[in-house]
Amino acid sequence: MSFAPQSAPGAPAPAAATPAPAAATPATSAVWLRDPLAVHLGAGVDPGRAARGIVVDRATGTILELIPAGGEPAGGVQSVGEIVDASAHVITPGLINTHHHFYQTLTRAWAPVADLPLFGWLTNLYPVWARLTPRALELATTVAMAELLESGCTTAADHHYLFPTGMDDAIDIQVDVVRKLGMRAMLTRGSMSLGVKDGGLPPQQTVQDAEVILADSRRLVETYHERGAGAQVQIGFAPCSPFSVTTELMRDSAILAEELDVRLHTHLAETLDEEDFCRERFGLRTVDYLESVGWLGERAWLAHGVHFDDEEITRLGEAGASVAHCPTSNMRLASGIARAVELEDAGVNVGLGVDGSASNDASNLIREVRQALYIQRLRYGAEAVTCARALDWATRGSAAALGREDIGRIEVGKQADLAMFRLDGLAFSGSHDPIPALVLCGAEKADRVMVGGQWRVLDGNAVGADGAPIDKEALIAAHQEEARRLVAG
Repeated sequence: MSFAPQSAPGAPAPAAATPAPAAATPATSAVWLRDPLAVHLGAGVDPGRAARGIVVDRATGTILELIPAGGEPAGGVQSVGEIVDASAHVITPGLINTHHHFYQTLTRAWAPVADLPLFGWLTNLYPVWARLTPRALELATTVAMAELLESGCTTAADHHYLFPTGMDDAIDIQVDVVRKLGMRAMLTRGSMSLGVKDGGLPPQQTVQDAEVILADSRRLVETYHERGAGAQVQIGFAPCSPFSVTTELMRDSAILAEELDVRLHTHLAETLDEEDFCRERFGLRTVDYLESVGWLGERAWLAHGVHFDDEEITRLGEAGASVAHCPTSNMRLASGIARAVELEDAGVNVGLGVDGSASNDASNLIREVRQALYIQRLRYGAEAVTCARALDWATRGSAAALGREDIGRIEVGKQADLAMFRLDGLAFSGSHDPIPALVLCGAEKADRVMVGGQWRVLDGNAVGADGAPIDKEALIAAHQEEARRLVAG
């Protein structure tokens, strides 16, 4: 992939995801990932069910067969067209990132905000982000998604709420990048409508009128949103937070999401400052506010969810809501520790998110699994928070948070979204059990990643949808140039 010319926004997508045509015969389209070190099928699931590996149909992009210990493909070895030796790999479902801000890769590790909590961090960064350009967003999105891919992530949700002058096609630009990289994405049409002059946090040049926001939200769903198994691009609505959008926009977004049958996303209960803001402005705690605007239900997944009380956790579970747990960001901004175990036990779908790369400074999801394990063990103890449970948050929990049943699990008929990690090198020397080693020894990169049966990472390097390796040197150089320009003003 080249990064010299600026890309134009992508063309409209078909109304539903279309798998690659099944022109090949089963013998040529079937791939056997043979004899892995281990396969993560989920906490409490017998891993022996796939001890000899997984058969994938690359033509349909789905999982054909799990091969138990001592077994072979149902049609014999001759029924597969390719055998991949997985004996040095742990295979997991493709990891799923439920919360990110791709554009923030341009403002990583910026000294003026390196040591600030959320509100101070935001007020210093808003004027910088207001200078975002289409080219900068294209590069930032490419960097974030390529980095995620190489960490074993196959699906990512991005919360883009920044639409300064000249950025009307921001989500269109992101759709184009998603297609070039061959990942899956939930791209949320974020928004900010409550500026400083009306009592909000964002500066006025970063807010939009509600009519503009809702019209563009409808356009994006009608143009790009794919439905059904195998969907590559989906659209959600994501008013940024209680302190940056009006009550009317929150309510109208929920009504439109119901009409168009798409999901809702926002930041909620991230910090005590936010809790105080909701009390002072609305006379409500965050979950009460959520219910007052019609968001308390299965359609909504909420970023962070650090400061819910016991009653709120129960109500969220009963409503079928979901939470994107972002441990690194919560530690970086000193926001607190989400009550992830209690949320999940109450019936809330808990997924993982890396959050923006200006509050995490990385887009690495396998690293986030380890962070989630450790921070949650501080609250609940080692026995309650197992390595398998943390991996489930990044896979099946995240899939549920995004409303998807076709990904996040290694099962026959599910999408062949898989991550393969090697356990070699000094960091793993002396380790004994593959799944705990993957999490505890600190895996950083996947060796191979498959999305819908197609390789998107080979030998640790991201490969575009055209099959060509990404020119990372050119990408980094162009991205660095835009990052310096953005900060310099």
